[in-house]
Amino acid sequence: MDFSFSEQHLAVRDTVKRLCQTEHQQLVTAAEENEALPREVFARWGELGLLGVRYPEKDGGSGLDKISDCIVREELSYMSQGFASSWSAHSHLGIWPIWKAGTDEQRQRFFVPALQGKKIAGFALSEPDGGSNIRALKTRAERTAGGWKLNGSKLYITNAPIADFLLVAARTAPELRGEAISLFIVELPAKGMEIHKLKKEGIRASETGLIHIEDVFVPDDCVLGERLGTYPVILDSLSENRVGVAANALGMARAAFDAAVAYSQDRLVAGKRIGDYQAIGHKLAQMSADIEAARWLVYYGAWRVDQGTLDSATAARVKLIASETALAASEQAIRIHGGAGIMREYPVGRIHRDALVYVIGEGTSEIQKNIIARDLGFKS
Repeated sequence: MDFSFSEQHLAVRDTVKRLCQTEHQQLVTAAEENEALPREVFARWGELGLLGVRYPEKDGGSGLDKISDCIVREELSYMSQGFASSWSAHSHLGIWPIWKAGTDEQRQRFFVPALQGKKIAGFALSEPDGGSNIRALKTRAERTAGGWKLNGSKLYITNAPIADFLLVAARTAPELRGEAISLFIVELPAKGMEIHKLKKEGIRASETGLIHIEDVFVPDDCVLGERLGTYPVILDSLSENRVGVAANALGMARAAFDAAVAYSQDRLVAGKRIGDYQAIGHKLAQMSADIEAARWLVYYGAWRVDQGTLDSATAARVKLIASETALAASEQAIRIHGGAGIMREYPVGRIHRDALVYVIGEGTSEIQKNIIARDLGFKS
């Protein structure tokens, strides 16, 4: 088996690395402190084709694959998870369902300009009472003349404060059945939709919102696919995105490890580099092994997406291992830095805050374990 990346994949990695080093890195500190992502980065991503790497050329994308998508995520996350989180919420969760199930008119109206970075997208699923548990969804859609009226609330929605449109999940019937949950495209600003920007400890450079929805009108042509029952599309989107956010976690783990190695080479104690002490050397060795294992699991998951064989349990395994690796690696990086690890001049404190997001977001580690246990034949 050939485990090497193609020339095309290497070119994508080089492009994103150069973009981060020459253009984005200088924006990170201000974006973190202001808790605001510059809108112009979306246009730049669109110009370089980075928002559509996994979408076919015939649909306006770059015609590459999920492996390329994960490379973009990994390199953006290596620099700043805030940037990568906004990219992910836009390029996958916000538009993948439109590409997969939208009408031709919806693709032209929303998907294509989003690929170009001319419109910013978000995905409004999680709620105050039920998190990302779709079965607990309370936001409802009721039939009215010419469309639907939405009522409810959404919480922790990435890109909501800056989005031009949101995909909103709502229940059209009280019963728990596939056709009872659908996606609605809401253009912003929308009468009756109030978006409150939240202040966060992690991924501060991305913007996250609490949304109150009161009698928000959605015309029939903005019901995704102009049909009800797009619940399966939500499930498929979340499964694939778990592989994606695992690549985000991999980027953070690498960044924490590289910072720890650099510090271990520079910091001297009793005339020796601290990395030469076994206690530190063993920490770095374990981090290296764990990150390498996570790396190949992530790209195995991406390969499964490209082969059309990804299942929910595989996606859960990929996300579980990568997110926990990022959390553990960033904690060890802080320990290796000692007191310096909580100083802002070093990146490891920020990385650890950001890594905490992905053992919670996109389904907690416990949810991933439930999915895996069910795949093994156990009730969980």
